[in-house]
Amino acid sequence: MSELDINELIKNLDDGDMVGYTRKFIDDLEKSINIPIDIDKDTDWSGVLCLGMGGSGAGGDFLVSLTNYAGGLPFVVWKDYGLPSWWGPDWLIIATSYSGNTEETLDGVSQALENGGTVLGITSGGKLEEILSINDECVCLEVPGGQMPRSAFGHIFGTQLAACWALGILEKPDDTELENMLERLRQSSINADLVNGNSLSLSMAESMVGKQIGIISPTLLGSAGVRFTNQLNENSDRFARIVNLPEMNHNEIVAWNKANSELNSVIYLKWEGMSSRVSSRLKWTMEKLDIKSSWIIDCEGHSLLESLLYAAHITDWVSIALALVEGVNPSSMPSIIELKEHLSSI
Repeated sequence: MSELDINELIKNLDDGDMVGYTRKFIDDLEKSINIPIDIDKDTDWSGVLCLGMGGSGAGGDFLVSLTNYAGGLPFVVWKDYGLPSWWGPDWLIIATSYSGNTEETLDGVSQALENGGTVLGITSGGKLEEILSINDECVCLEVPGGQMPRSAFGHIFGTQLAACWALGILEKPDDTELENMLERLRQSSINADLVNGNSLSLSMAESMVGKQIGIISPTLLGSAGVRFTNQLNENSDRFARIVNLPEMNHNEIVAWNKANSELNSVIYLKWEGMSSRVSSRLKWTMEKLDIKSSWIIDCEGHSLLESLLYAAHITDWVSIALALVEGVNPSSMPSIIELKEHLSSI
């Protein structure tokens, strides 16, 4: 596809400027991880419960990946109304709602506050900010508003990281590491851009047109795989599924081995930090599956954090490219808007 073609598609289809927001991802992330946070270090928690839905909830999945790999506290994600039955006030709650009005998240926050919980909120305003601003035991961190939650991942996840670093519940990389990481991510973003980039995102998208999409990932990159799936759902209006290695080798490998090569597309996520056994499983799986449209995204990075961010951002570009080549507006989400209007009326 020529550069002129893609520019025309962006102009004609992307009326919410998803491409523009995606280009700002690294800048948003850099600003957010460097915001001053006036909270004291506090690691005296049994664990951290992350509340959030949709684009607002993705960051919690990434925090779980980071802490499962090298953390001192368990992090658990809750994407529902209320709270899990085992929760107690010795668990810190990180509640993220971009709009501040996500009803499931507000319900969980209200239950936590009624039972003596401490909530760290991340939002652009709304009811969440109102609730937390009148509670001395809680903190509310504001992110810039005015865009789609899924396009604000840099703001949201960057603020979550900054808060966890300030509390001491995640170890912060040193300034040089962060600076170098951001520079590498910025260059990768330029390379993956749909305009003046290396065209790989477009090539991937074109091979995925009309096909069932599967994403196979090592467990620790599973959060990026889930977000890729969700971005394909919202940006591209496409079903997709994510499975993790090694679990996938104990069940779904049988079905994939029977998959029609012409009707399916598979994307593999990999990184250099995988265990040698998972790496061997991935190599065998790639050789075994006879799928014509197969792609490997080598999630570059000097740390799991960098590899997750790389995966999240590169796959954003792929989901937008797929939307455009299939004639879909990547910014539109009428079904979600209709559902919210229905819920507000009952």
